[in-house]
Amino acid sequence: MALETDPDERAQRLRELRERRDRRKAVGGAAVRSGTRTPAPKPTDRTEPGGGLATPQATRRRLPRPRVDSEAFGRASESFARFMGTPQFLLWMSLFVVVWLGWNTFMPESAQFDPRALNYTLLTLILSLQASYAAPLILLAQNRQDDRDRVSIEQDRARDERNLADTEFITREVASLRLTVGEMASRDYVRSELRDLLTDLLEELDEREARRAEDPVDPDPAPDTAQDAAPTEAPTSPRCGGATRSGTYDGGHAHS
Repeated sequence: MALETDPDERAQRLRELRERRDRRKAVGGAAVRSGTRTPAPKPTDRTEPGGGLATPQATRRRLPRPRVDSEAFGRASESFARFMGTPQFLLWMSLFVVVWLGWNTFMPESAQFDPRALNYTLLTLILSLQASYAAPLILLAQNRQDDRDRVSIEQDRARDERNLADTEFITREVASLRLTVGEMASRDYVRSELRDLLTDLLEELDEREARRAEDPVDPDPAPDTAQDAAPTEAPTSPRCGGATRSGTYDGGHAHS
């Protein structure tokens, strides 16, 4: 009987599956025709209930990070380290230790807060704590001093380079000036040349005067005497047809 009902059950299941498939196709086709899309799934958040474990969570600091001004802390450490290297610190520290030891040694045991029987345990702890804090502070002050020294060294190097460049420039200028001055005539040289020229001119003048003294020249005749000494000629007339050699003109009566 079970074997006879198995095919019926299978057929019933197949019909149900086909109906579901047809309904899905119908719903999908209607959505495509209307232009609507199924919304994309939202990313899960770990802070929300039901968030996924695959989503990374931002790191959180349970304790707040202290913010310290490094410059102010450095100045304080330098001042403390500088004070520890002064005679005042040594004097006050020695006075503090002496008073501490004297109080806990000579005072009654009921008044002692760091008894001698315990080998001054509290004083030892205080000195150890001071040393443990003093060493890093001194190192911090030294580091800051090293930084300042490095900056000053760089500035000194830059200043030295500028000075060297200026010195080289001045040296080149001085060398060029020396060459220019070497090519120029000096004052003594100009004086000697002028003196030689003056000597030559004086010698030439002396030679000319001596030559004139040896060869005297006659003075030129006066202009009036020359005019008187010049012969006079009678003017000729074109009517006479020539100049008369002798005698005077008698007016034409001589041959009448």
